[in-house]
Amino acid sequence: MSDAETILTEVTTWSLEMFDPAELRASPKPAGDLLLIQAEAPSPEFSRYLYAAVGGDWYWYNRLVWTRDQWSRLLDEPGHETWVLLDRGTPAGYFELEGDGAGTVEIVYFGLMPGFQGKGLGGFLLTEAIRAGWSLGERWDGFPGTTRVWVHTCSLDGQPAALNNYQARGLKLFKTVTEPEALPKTMPSVWPVER
Repeated sequence: MSDAETILTEVTTWSLEMFDPAELRASPKPAGDLLLIQAEAPSPEFSRYLYAAVGGDWYWYNRLVWTRDQWSRLLDEPGHETWVLLDRGTPAGYFELEGDGAGTVEIVYFGLMPGFQGKGLGGFLLTEAIRAGWSLGERWDGFPGTTRVWVHTCSLDGQPAALNNYQARGLKLFKTVTEPEALPKTMPSVWPVER
């Protein structure tokens, strides 16, 4: 990207972790016709849609330039999982997990579609993401039990709600970094928006 296509801004990234599933402070499932399912059949198109639809307002853009083969390779990685929250059959949000095969699981992406934010779904979805992280080794042959679940969020995400949600669920802050980042002026997402 050229300088004319970018905006330089300071971005703060917070990294949080949990070392014991007993530390999870669960948020109950909200009322309604909600279903959380694992997307077990790899679909680059569906994964790209989730990424763009959830992250379009939060500057999730790195993967939008990926080829279909790059998406396929990611989805075929051992220990990689995608989980989707459905509200009356409609995708409302999702999370991605990546296990490293040594006991650490990262919640790589997590979020809700814009039309489903502010409805009390975030705490429940994060609770389930953490639970799925703790049980990832049970679903993958050759993977050990999980010893650590971690996540990062940044000032481009829905702050302060995102960081507050992570901490409310029992994740503990272990690193904060602030640095300049060149962001695209026009987001190549589901609904491109000039910033």
